[in-house]
Amino acid sequence: MSDLLPAGTGMRAVTLHVDDLDGMTAYYRDALLLDELAVPETAGLTPGDRAETVVLGRAGVPAVVLRRTPGLPRPARGAAGLFHTAIVYPDRAALAATVASVGAAAPGTYVGSADHLVSEAFYFTDPEGNGVELYYDRPRDTWAWDAGQVRMDTLWLDPNAYLTGHLPRDAQDQHAARAAAAVVGHVHLQVGDVAAARAFYVDALGLAPTAALPGALFVAAGGYHHHLAVNTWSSRGAGPRASTLGLATIGLEVPTADDAGALRDRLRHAGIAVADDGATLRFDDPWRNHLEVAVAA
Repeated sequence: MSDLLPAGTGMRAVTLHVDDLDGMTAYYRDALLLDELAVPETAGLTPGDRAETVVLGRAGVPAVVLRRTPGLPRPARGAAGLFHTAIVYPDRAALAATVASVGAAAPGTYVGSADHLVSEAFYFTDPEGNGVELYYDRPRDTWAWDAGQVRMDTLWLDPNAYLTGHLPRDAQDQHAARAAAAVVGHVHLQVGDVAAARAFYVDALGLAPTAALPGALFVAAGGYHHHLAVNTWSSRGAGPRASTLGLATIGLEVPTADDAGALRDRLRHAGIAVADDGATLRFDDPWRNHLEVAVAA
């Protein structure tokens, strides 16, 4: 039995605890151009919880789930939790169309852009302080690897030049770009200790390390540049999270039920408590970041 997650492993929706459900829905719908989707019957929510939950995504695939959870504080500065949710687009035109939309609807939420060699990325902070990355992956055959580590960097990416070069001009192309697929490509977390994160995400969960930077680790399945990343840039020494607004659940999927079973057994062997209802595995990392793993449909 392999100790690594299979190549078909991928990300599912990220769920956020929010205070202002209407305002946050408007941001992800009207600025980030995600569609409101029906709350799945399989979500296991009570009627009251369903009324307080909004699912957003593209082409019927959820990317972000907003759950109104009144009474929670915002995370303390330096606490463990979400660094950003990263949404990936199939081409530069789709990415540019969304970046332009955020620039028009919520320009104050833009915080930067970067060429990472493997990808081109734009960064935002939503109205309740959650980080958001929007990005396009360069073709995999252009990625460079050194001894099993993917070559990444943070280079200047001119946002105005990017939009000038990639925004579609034709109305039909604009519509297609604004409706193109958009899914969670990776999730980046703030944690208290990189070595402890490696023990959990590599040794127990079974993701392979793909890059290391001072105070950060990137891990993935199937040769992707990263499905998850952790850093201690502002959270070194942070302990388990308190109940706050922000990250509620990170979703992943594996190809088969056998893959899920192997993961369950591996986690339990590592002493990690896992709830398994036959459809989803639920467990926490050392900082109480909650993960749910399901079998791909």
